[in-house]
Amino acid sequence: MDADKIRNLTDVELGSQERELADQLFKLKFQLNMGQTESLKKLRGLRKDIARVKTIAGERKRAGATEKR
Repeated sequence: MDADKIRNLTDVELGSQERELADQLFKLKFQLNMGQTESLKKLRGLRKDIARVKTIAGERKRAGATEKR
């Protein structure tokens, strides 16, 4: 997922996107451990997408904290 697409999401959509990606990551790790898949590229991509979502959520949180001062 592209960072621009993530920035266009609302806070609620951002949270649900993070949960969805984490769920996909869990399922993929489970399949990897069971020997059902060898999709390391997808695993890395999901981790990067989760990091992007968390980064943008943190940016918004910090921006909101500075506005309150």
